[in-house]
Amino acid sequence: MKVALFATCLSDAMFPQAPQATLHLLKRLGVDVVFPQSQGCCGQMHVNTGYYPEAMPLIENHVKTFSPVLDGEWDAVVVPSGSCTGSIREQQAMVAENQGNNQVAARAGLIAKKTYDLSEFLVDVLGVTDVGAYFPHRVTYHPTCHSLRVTRVGDKPEQLLSEVQGIDLVSLPEAESCCGFGGTFSIKNSETSAAMVSRKIANVISTKSDVLVAGDYSCLMNIGGALARNRAGIRVMHLAEVLAGTQAEPWEAPATTTKVGV
Repeated sequence: MKVALFATCLSDAMFPQAPQATLHLLKRLGVDVVFPQSQGCCGQMHVNTGYYPEAMPLIENHVKTFSPVLDGEWDAVVVPSGSCTGSIREQQAMVAENQGNNQVAARAGLIAKKTYDLSEFLVDVLGVTDVGAYFPHRVTYHPTCHSLRVTRVGDKPEQLLSEVQGIDLVSLPEAESCCGFGGTFSIKNSETSAAMVSRKIANVISTKSDVLVAGDYSCLMNIGGALARNRAGIRVMHLAEVLAGTQAEPWEAPATTTKVGV
């Protein structure tokens, strides 16, 4: 099987350990992975703020870059972000149609059907929940809003985590509540956002976990920052980072990557 990896702009710029771990994991599972060099932002930030015309060049670039999946060159597009997967599925075709570009809208809709969040690809496409990972730490999982309510990955990340050798997976109280990030929401409504993340980290701390795991580094950035400011001593990691290593071959993020929550 051959797939294209969409790294997402946030991970590419700030948290490359997520796509790097995704690449390492998929290759370990025997998947042929390509990284299209022309990829950029999916346009979610612009769309969420109402800037449809400004989002169109980004959507057009995404459609052009990942069109080989429609010609059979790749079997799927894999994304280490429920948020960006949701945007590709729910926003790109809608925005292109709104802006009168029906051709891009049609192709965006077809690409969306072949685009998967990492957890979906592993469970639904490869048909695996035990990826051979080893992670001997106490872990709790936060289901991010977009992965839960837009991409609808369900409990697939937890299925994958529960099969990790050595892991002590504990439930997060009020897991489905928002962390308060929401992109520009955290800036425009900073006091509300701060109250929400304070409640979130209180729940994380109550689990006595070593690591908080999620499928979106945007939310991990927000929660991890709050944990660090409170000197909680709890790391945050992307799902791919936990699944990437085995007992025989541990995976570690390159030293140059950004770490939060430590």
